[in-house]
Amino acid sequence: MNMSRRRFGAFWLAASLAAFAGFHSQQVAATGLATETLTVNTASGQHKFEVEIARTEEEQARGLMHRRYLPPDRGMIFDYADVRPVSMWMENTFISLDILFVGPDSKIIRIAERAEPLSRRFIPSGGPVRAVIELNAGTASRIGAKVGDKVDISFIDRK
Repeated sequence: MNMSRRRFGAFWLAASLAAFAGFHSQQVAATGLATETLTVNTASGQHKFEVEIARTEEEQARGLMHRRYLPPDRGMIFDYADVRPVSMWMENTFISLDILFVGPDSKIIRIAERAEPLSRRFIPSGGPVRAVIELNAGTASRIGAKVGDKVDISFIDRK
């Protein structure tokens, strides 16, 4: 009897800790990267995505490489500490992506749709950016994302 009470108590403790962790705003992906929810505001409404945050040069160099699947409404944001022109590429990336380049005012300055998997072709930002967002191919079209649309990425300034 005493042992089953301990197990019951341990179960509730574990369940409580798991529930508490679920309320924490910044989660951690299986990759070890922090995740946050960002919102892309388009003419068709607000569209939320759970994104992994790549902050270090190593995390940004790895990006979504070697992945065979990206769940719907998931993605990655490349958080650049400074505003600058950047280029992306798809080497070792097996899934086609839409790439949204976000300027210092949090507005999309360029969208590269359906980037070719495994390509070594550089995809330039077309101007200085604060962040780059990678989403499943076809997402930009599905949500009606356009250059000039605002993206809520305020969480990257909270680090």
